[in-house]
Amino acid sequence: MLVLIPMFLGGLFGGLRAKKRGGNRADIWQYVAVFAILCAIPGLFATLIIHRAAL
Repeated sequence: MLVLIPMFLGGLFGGLRAKKRGGNRADIWQYVAVFAILCAIPGLFATLIIHRAAL
């Protein structure tokens, strides 16, 4: 499932970005959640396209 890899990497990137900007714990978790969702959406569409093309 291609959606898990971009979601994990997006969350990691978001957390590091919030920490670099000096955010507190709630800010870091918010960035993790938002970046994970934003990166998971293209991964979801890529998974759907690949599975549809294989049929």
